[in-house]
Amino acid sequence: MQRFFTWTEFDNSVEDIAGKCKCKNLSGIYGIPRGGLCLAVALSHKLNLKILDNPLKDSLIVDDVYETGLTLESYKHIEGACFFVLFSKKEPTWWNTVYLSQKMEWIIFPWENRQKYHEDESAYYKKRGLK
Repeated sequence: MQRFFTWTEFDNSVEDIAGKCKCKNLSGIYGIPRGGLCLAVALSHKLNLKILDNPLKDSLIVDDVYETGLTLESYKHIEGACFFVLFSKKEPTWWNTVYLSQKMEWIIFPWENRQKYHEDESAYYKKRGLK
């Protein structure tokens, strides 16, 4: 099952996250490469915060998808950090999400190569032994 995430949905998500973070005293924004980079740039402009090369104390750490949690978990120790993802395939506990997604839903973001997403999806599932 595929979902095409639109620029409008992305812009609305940025507004949603920014609204929840505007009263926080954040040191900056760190976008987890590669999926979190577009979101980090958009939030940097919206919240007037600098993009960080590395996550710091009290930073906003963002990514595109929370699936297994392995990526985001590696940043959980950052003191005072606030975590947001666009899509979570699990109910959030210590992180925040804009959308809950089904485990097998393949999300195609507007900045991705739409002609190539079938190859990316196939490689992803094959690597994880899911299809």
